Amino acid sequence: MTREEYNSFVREQQEPLRRFLLNLSGGDRYLADEVAEEAFVKAYVSLGSFRGRCKLSTWLFRIAYNCFYDHVRRQGREVKLDTARDIETEDPVQRGERREILQRALMQLSVPQRDVTLLFYMEDKSIREISGITGMNGNTVKSHLRRAKQTMKTYLSKM
Repeated sequence: MTREEYNSFVREQQEPLRRFLLNLSGGDRYLADEVAEEAFVKAYVSLGSFRGRCKLSTWLFRIAYNCFYDHVRRQGREVKLDTARDIETEDPVQRGERREILQRALMQLSVPQRDVTLLFYMEDKSIREISGITGMNGNTVKSHLRRAKQTMKTYLSKM
């Protein structure tokens, strides 16, 4: 892959990857940007090790996913959507009522359920791609999606 081809790939994947990391980090833009930059650099440096067994975008998301959790471990942070305070203090008109409700519903999920839900519904990744990104087998991904849907359905029905 030439440098120009990689630059084109970065332009194509930058927004979806940042959106995924922003949701994964619970809205922490600084962390999402930092991890995205780290993932793009690692991907470029490791481009020679890409074997083509999956899409290049899946490989990039896997690198970013690992970078995110490496960062969390280094910081000793617990991984969860810790944005309830922000949602309650932010102007609902500005943020949008639907986004607020969705954010609260996502907070009800376990970390693996949230991860696969974000990848499947917000990033349009297939079960196979999610499996490649998270390292979970396909049936585990399906199970987490099923449980996440049930949890969110139960939560939303109480609203």
